Parts: sequence; C-alpha cells; structure tokens
Amino acid sequence: MLGSTTQRILVVGGGIAGLATARALRLAGFRPEVTEWQSAPMAVAGGIYLLGNAARSLRELGLDGPVRPLGQVIGRQRWLDLRGRRLCEVDLGLLWAGVGECRALPRAELHQVLLTAAGGEVRYATGISALTLGPETVEVTFDDGRRAEYDLVIGADGRHSTVRALAALGGPARAVGQVTYRSVVTGGPRVTEWTALLGQHSAFVVVPMGAGRLHCYADETCNEVPEDPVARLRERFAEYGGPVPGVLDAIRSVRVATSDEVELGRWSRGRVVLVGDAAHATAPTLAQGAAMAFEDALVLAGALSKAESVPEALLRYESRRRPRTKWVLDRTRDRDRTRDVPPPLRDPLLRGRGARIFAEHYRLLLDPA
Repeated sequence: MLGSTTQRILVVGGGIAGLATARALRLAGFRPEVTEWQSAPMAVAGGIYLLGNAARSLRELGLDGPVRPLGQVIGRQRWLDLRGRRLCEVDLGLLWAGVGECRALPRAELHQVLLTAAGGEVRYATGISALTLGPETVEVTFDDGRRAEYDLVIGADGRHSTVRALAALGGPARAVGQVTYRSVVTGGPRVTEWTALLGQHSAFVVVPMGAGRLHCYADETCNEVPEDPVARLRERFAEYGGPVPGVLDAIRSVRVATSDEVELGRWSRGRVVLVGDAAHATAPTLAQGAAMAFEDALVLAGALSKAESVPEALLRYESRRRPRTKWVLDRTRDRDRTRDVPPPLRDPLLRGRGARIFAEHYRLLLDPA
C-alpha cells in the first residue's frame, strides 16, 4: 500500500474540484498541498444546484452536516413550455430515494464549507509554468521560479486547465455553440420548485435557494457573448411566460459565458492526473459538474489508499470513472438536443413521456460511484 504520510501530493486548483479532492485525500490519511493561481479565495458568485448523487458524495466526505442548513431542498422539477404551460414534472424525492436530497444554495456558501474541510491551507497567487515528468516524481516549476518535486500532481484547475496543457493530456475545451446566463435574484416572483421553461434553441431555469433568493440560469444556441448580457437576456426571453417576466424585471446583473466541453483520450500521464472539469467538462444542463468532481475526489483518494503504486491507483481511478462521466456527457448532449426540436413536435412528446425521459438521464447515477 502507498504510504499516506510519505506521499508528496500537489493539488492544483482551489475551486470545488480541488478542495473536494484535498478533503477526500485528507480523510484517506494523505496531506496534500493545494495551490491556486488567484491571489485570494475565489470570488464565487451565483447559485448552484446539487442533485442526489452530490448529496451522497457530501455524506461520504463528511460534509452533509455543514451543508444541511444551507439553501433550500428541492422536491420537484417542473418543465413548462415557452408560455408557462405544463409539460411534465419529476418527483425528486422518488427519483433520488435512498441516494440524497436535491438542494439549491449559494455557490459561495458551498465553497466556504469545502475550504474549511480542506484545512483552509491553500497557497494563493501560486501558478505553475512547467511540469517535468520523471519515472518516480514530477518536478513542478511555479510562476515565481521555485521548483519542487512531487510523487503526484492532480490537475483540478477547471475546463481551461493549465495542468492538462503542460502534461500534454489534451488541447483546449471545445465550444458547444451555447451561451449561458446566470444570476441570483432577490425580490422576484415566488417560485417554490425547480422550474424550467423550454423554447426553441433556448431555455430559462429558476430555482429557489431560500430566504427569497432565486438561482436563475438561461441559455441559448449562440457562439458569441453579448456586450450587454442583461439587455440580451431581456430581449431573448421577452416572450416567455410563467415566472420569467418577474425574474427579468428583478435582475440587476448577469454572469455570461460560452459553454464548452472536455473529452480526452486519457486523464493521466506519468504521475499527473486530472479530476473534475479538467478531465471531463460538459455543458451545465444536467447540473452534474460538482457531483462529478466530488465523485472523482472520492474514487481517486480510495484508489490511492488501496493501490501498491501511484500508476496502479491512477489506472483504477480512470477505469472506474470513465463510464460514468461518459454517460453524463452523452445524456447532456441528448438533453440539449431536445431544445433544437421544434416545439410542435417536442412538447406533445414531453407531455406524454417527459418524466420518464428526464428520469432516465440520471439512471446510472443512482448507483454509487
């Protein structure tokens, strides 16, 4: 077995994936270093929606207690058409029974829980400029010129991963032709459940986070970020019904980005390995980014604690995680394609079979990672 107290492990990235990985490693007896290129704890804005498999992973990380008072438990997902008329709905308590609750909460609150759980020991303003892969170690060159050797380097630095590029594990993330808008609204309409309105080539999702706060997410098929996101959001979704008009009136600021995905032939090279979005980012449609990062962290830490060598552990980790992350990627693409189907064809199908279709997208994820 690997000696947990003697392994020198560097986790690159102080976001959700990096902090979850550090927590899982600490629980397994390792003492990783964590670095983050930003100069201070990440300014984490917006909300996040965690499904039942994320809740299960938080239990395994010993973090269900700190998360439980945060945000709001979501019991049902409702899909409406553009005018706000019912298409279908899914009972989340039934779907995720025995797995975990679904919860919406401010992203900053989740980040703080993870930061505390990782020991709070993150070296900020510490980027990396080079990796030299040897048979037994990895030499890391930091941006300030300092060099250090590690038994394992874990790239948890997101879909635009520096570690991925330096280790020659793949190129940049691939744009999927989608622009996303995110905002947290207070003083908007009363919404009690996860609610999505589906147009053609676009969707608008509203999720309550408690205390009168709404986590709002919208997307459209597009390749360019607008100069004025708030104006574009109001223009693009002006014809939507349901809670959308009230949300648009209440929105004051919007974070906008293009969606992309990462699909790699391999996740590790030598003693460098990728986790989370650095390895397998998808569009955010299935709300599985955090859940997949949590699961990666637990599986990687478990593999390291049981293997005789680092290469053996990395092989176990990747072989176990690939089928699950590929499922999420494929189901995300399936879900996104429904927006391109003309509503006269799509909406009757969703009214008849939508609940079964959407529940099927999570079938594999009901089982443990």
